[in-house]
Amino acid sequence: MAGIADKFDKAYEEKPITELADAPVASLQGVSDSDAEHLKAAFNIKTVRDLGTNKYFLWAQAVAKLAE
Repeated sequence: MAGIADKFDKAYEEKPITELADAPVASLQGVSDSDAEHLKAAFNIKTVRDLGTNKYFLWAQAVAKLAE
């Protein structure tokens, strides 16, 4: 899990991966509560898992990867 925990706010750095997946999006470093509210309003994204499995984000990631 090295390299993952340090992407979260300090309160989440010691949590197991299953808890990180279900943590609020705002627990990610650099994602504010306001950002989290925008993600929720636009895409119904509430958790890190929701963000990581959102079809629009996955499609964009695939396009970016293919364009490399």
